[in-house]
Amino acid sequence: MNFTYAPPPDPPVILHHDHEIVIVDKQSGILSVPGRGEDKADSLINRLRGVFPTVLLVHRLDQDTSGVMVFALTPHAQRNLSKQFEERKTKKTYLARVAGRVAEKTGTVDLPLIVDWPNRPRQKVDHAEGRPAVTDWRVVRAEEQETRIRLMPLTGRSHQLRVHMAEIGHPILGDPLYATGWATDFPRLMLHAESLRFKHPETGIPVKFTAKSPF
Repeated sequence: MNFTYAPPPDPPVILHHDHEIVIVDKQSGILSVPGRGEDKADSLINRLRGVFPTVLLVHRLDQDTSGVMVFALTPHAQRNLSKQFEERKTKKTYLARVAGRVAEKTGTVDLPLIVDWPNRPRQKVDHAEGRPAVTDWRVVRAEEQETRIRLMPLTGRSHQLRVHMAEIGHPILGDPLYATGWATDFPRLMLHAESLRFKHPETGIPVKFTAKSPF
């Protein structure tokens, strides 16, 4: 199946900005940064550059994931925030809809991940070579066919939440890479970055930003 990149045309939703940072509620369907090829040049950071010419990347969300992202507006802010992400001093919360009824109320997935080279961008569990990846989760509402679940990643591996949920038998609905059968029949990936907490790069004061889930 040929993939056509067609990001939503709406302008970025700015949640907050000051002279050091800008917080955006990213839409599903747009790349955080440009992909390979001219057809994937349209991206969130390029759209932001039209309003904030000095914008700098700190972290990414998958194209299909929506929700809170922080961008830096100065090199100092970029260094400071990048270090907080690297040292796991940020706190991220995601909301997801997953296939099936999750029986337990809370849990932790601790499965190391590595890129699945022949099938990239897919990632896979690899206990010998994989990098540590840990996700805490808490059920919000469990139904017969699906469960609404809150995910708190303690590490920041590529596709971490998507692989971890699939590995415990509850893939995220609408996931084109890790879900199968009826669970793929959704208009988007049902994964939303609900909140992000970090220390402001200028003041050092903890700040938290949230974006309401669209699903």
